[in-house]
Amino acid sequence: MTTPTLLTILQAPNMLEIDGLHAFEYSLNETQLVIEAIDGRERKVWKFTLAQVEAATFDAQLQSWVLTDGNADHRLVCLDAFTPNNNDDDNEDAAEQD
Repeated sequence: MTTPTLLTILQAPNMLEIDGLHAFEYSLNETQLVIEAIDGRERKVWKFTLAQVEAATFDAQLQSWVLTDGNADHRLVCLDAFTPNNNDDDNEDAAEQD
């Protein structure tokens, strides 16, 4: 069984954690991965080339990816955050059971 690459994994999550900061804003295109987070009042931005994303290694012990931007290593965790929807189906199902 082959291990998926970070590039493959990045197609699904709706939230990332980088260096311990939750980043709700990120974009992945044909040339780079850009991640934005707020640390207190400071906006932080990380940029990685596709080659850097493809070279990322998975740390099974810490369940995270290690990315190098040429200057430092960064730890990345891919998460699926809960997002509420506007469907009232759950309320209708509960009402029908009463």
